[in-house]
Amino acid sequence: MINWDRAIERNRAALLRVLAALFAMAGLGEGAIVATLPRHLRNHLLRILRAAESAVRRLIVIAARDVVVVVALRKQAGTTTTTSTTTTTSAPAAPALPLLDPRKRFGVRPRRRAKSFPRICVIGISEPRPIPEIRIPTPDDEIDAARLCRRLHALRRALDDLPGQAKRLARWRARRDLGINRSKYFSPMRPGWPPGRRKRVFHEVDDVLTECHALALSLEREDTS
Repeated sequence: MINWDRAIERNRAALLRVLAALFAMAGLGEGAIVATLPRHLRNHLLRILRAAESAVRRLIVIAARDVVVVVALRKQAGTTTTTSTTTTTSAPAAPALPLLDPRKRFGVRPRRRAKSFPRICVIGISEPRPIPEIRIPTPDDEIDAARLCRRLHALRRALDDLPGQAKRLARWRARRDLGINRSKYFSPMRPGWPPGRRKRVFHEVDDVLTECHALALSLEREDTS
């Protein structure tokens, strides 16, 4: 018999440790955004972040195992609603952690770049165009890190409010069962291996993802059986 509450707390504590390390490496404070990071550091953080996001999604699936919510059907066309002339301006809400795994994209070919450069000229009239300097990216290049920072903050908010995230998932499932869900997917977890999964253990988060995926998968099988 699985002690679900203990499994949630154990994996949540491990993910909070992983997230604290990511914040420290990125130099992030509470609510802060770092404009740029060196390429090698950003790529390193992304490798860990992808696995951590997948693990948290599966932790939400586990937390939502017994959550039941009631959702209202969409209003029919033609219904009238009262409106007010008073308008208020509020700051945009911070993005939340997506509940659904990003799906695999099949048949997408990498963009091909030209390796040659035309040097057309008219003999005696014009000179050949100079060959453009091709700059090879280096690991120390500063690249944009704003989106990465927003993902880190969204992950922390999700871990700080697992019951709220479980209700989000329960509402998504309720709308799915009523046929009013915009998503075309039946499960929040994509088929096959989860995003960020690696064959060889690279970081503590890999073990956490393996356990969370196995637990969430067992619950998904029970729901569909």
